[in-house]
Amino acid sequence: MDIEQKQSEQIEYFVKKASSLNGSELTNVVVEATSHPFLFAFSEILSVPNFLQLEGTDGSIYLDLLRLFSHGTWSDYKSVADRFPQLVADQVLKLKQLSVLTFAETNKILPYDLLMRELDISNVRELEDFLINECMYVGIVRGKLDQWRRCFEVQFAAGRDLRPGQLGSMIQTLGNWLTTSDNLLVTIQDKIKWADSMGELNKKHRKEVEERVEDVKKTLSFKADVDFRGHEEIFAESGGVMDYEEDRMRPKRRRQPLG
Repeated sequence: MDIEQKQSEQIEYFVKKASSLNGSELTNVVVEATSHPFLFAFSEILSVPNFLQLEGTDGSIYLDLLRLFSHGTWSDYKSVADRFPQLVADQVLKLKQLSVLTFAETNKILPYDLLMRELDISNVRELEDFLINECMYVGIVRGKLDQWRRCFEVQFAAGRDLRPGQLGSMIQTLGNWLTTSDNLLVTIQDKIKWADSMGELNKKHRKEVEERVEDVKKTLSFKADVDFRGHEEIFAESGGVMDYEEDRMRPKRRRQPLG
């Protein structure tokens, strides 16, 4: 089962669970969801109306925590850590995994130095173990570890929840991509038309060459026939001369006198 399917099942589970609870009972849902090993998207859980009950209460920090896991990174948490309850180990791991996904959204080459600094990892060996065991094996990213260049080359990364205001930017990006695709399609169609026209010209040229070849063949055939007939006439005339010469050189018979 791939990560998308596992995540879909967990989202459905937590949405149903949150929909059946109220008030402070929802704080346990937040902790459980943000600690779950196969859950990396939280917008649908956040959209459950019951969570609005936490606004303005002591439980509002858990609502903010859920929002942080939906859009934020490990560095974001550290900058406001005093506002949140102490994270458990599974939550720390989850937030670091989510941070990698955030970096991979805009960059396909992630320098080791950047990752070690942002994730509070002290050495390359620890970082590579984290990327292999906690990211690639889990299925949220695929890529190549380049020790010589000291970077992680991202080939695939699971998507995160859209941040507030990000939808407009995404729509614009998709619009630009669509325009570029349309222009490329027009260019390809023009190339196809050019190729078709060149194909017709090649066919016409080939036909003309074949017709010329046939004309040359006919001319050569006619000339060969004329030459052959001329030789026949010469040989026939030579034969007549030979007969005359033979007759001339034949001994003459003498006539006997009349008695």
